[in-house]
Amino acid sequence: MTTCRPRIRTSRPRLWAAVGLCLAALGCQKQPPAPPAADPDKAAEWLREIRVEPVALLPAPRDEVIAPGKVELDPNRIARVMLPLPGRIIDVRVRVGDAVRAGQPLVTLESPDVAEAVGALRQAEAALVQARAGLAQAEAALAKAEQDAERAKDLYEHRAIAQKEVLAADNVVTQSQAAVEQARAVVAQAEAGREQARRRLATLGLDDSGYEQQVTVRAPLSGKVLELAVVPGEYRTDTSVALMTVADLGRLVVAANVPEANLYLVQVGERVDVELTAFPDQRFTGRVARIADAIDPQTRAARVIVELSAGAQRLRPDMFARLRLADDPTPLPAVPKSAIVEREGATGVFVEREPGQFEWRPVRTGVTTGDRVAILEGLAATERVVVGGTMLLYRN
Repeated sequence: MTTCRPRIRTSRPRLWAAVGLCLAALGCQKQPPAPPAADPDKAAEWLREIRVEPVALLPAPRDEVIAPGKVELDPNRIARVMLPLPGRIIDVRVRVGDAVRAGQPLVTLESPDVAEAVGALRQAEAALVQARAGLAQAEAALAKAEQDAERAKDLYEHRAIAQKEVLAADNVVTQSQAAVEQARAVVAQAEAGREQARRRLATLGLDDSGYEQQVTVRAPLSGKVLELAVVPGEYRTDTSVALMTVADLGRLVVAANVPEANLYLVQVGERVDVELTAFPDQRFTGRVARIADAIDPQTRAARVIVELSAGAQRLRPDMFARLRLADDPTPLPAVPKSAIVEREGATGVFVEREPGQFEWRPVRTGVTTGDRVAILEGLAATERVVVGGTMLLYRN
């Protein structure tokens, strides 16, 4: 290690500051900083202001990425309420911001399609009654044909009739059996038509009691009404346009774009720390629910969706958030933040070589956890670093 020792009169201690500047100008930055030896009292005072601590060995991730994102609604817990059939809106029972429960009435309407649906059920029931009557007739005809065939066989055995009459009776039995099978198919078709008509009425919340019933649209899930686009008196013919949006605000997610180079830190199901601008002093947690299958060609990032584990009731959609993603913790040297010194564009710490002798050493820092900074390179866990009074050493 190169040292520079310019001649200095011990009777002029005021020149030490100038000497320090001279040493820096002469390229003596590598000289271990030491207390000013010209004045023992000042040297002792100088050392008392410097605090030294041993390097700690703490578990910390070697790599970490912080991805900006925002709070979004869970797409699996959003319902856009639509009309089941065209009609006139009679009543709107909710407003924007109202909390609703699953099955709660939202909108009431009257529609000419109600009479059609009720009529379709009654027609299906009538068709079923007719089909069953036809089946009964076919089964009776088959029974008679089978009896006639047995009688004809008996008469033929006693030589009372010709064989052709027996064959004719058997042919009638075959035809009757085919008629029964056809009648059974008609009955099955009529039953299916009736069940379909019943299901349609049940979907609309109706029965076959009358043609003037009103249709009630109910909430498909519990949540809050976020949007409302209908008023009483409207006649709606387009059933593909949403009347309102109901979302479960207790199930929110955080979406963030993670750079391509850091995707190796993210796995589905992994626990993630979430920080929110609205709650700077709190830390939320969640699990990675989905990682996009494609990289955005413009940003070279992938969309990551995190489901929040708890505390989502306090959040609101579109709040700004940050995802903190890291690899598995490993034991690493760690120092307090106060030990880190920026010097001539480099990051480093002052290491105690021996009591009263210090050396500035560049290091590569890692993840900051609380008030500790992990050191990836340049420092061993057996060393001691300056954590207080670093500016005194920086000036010397």
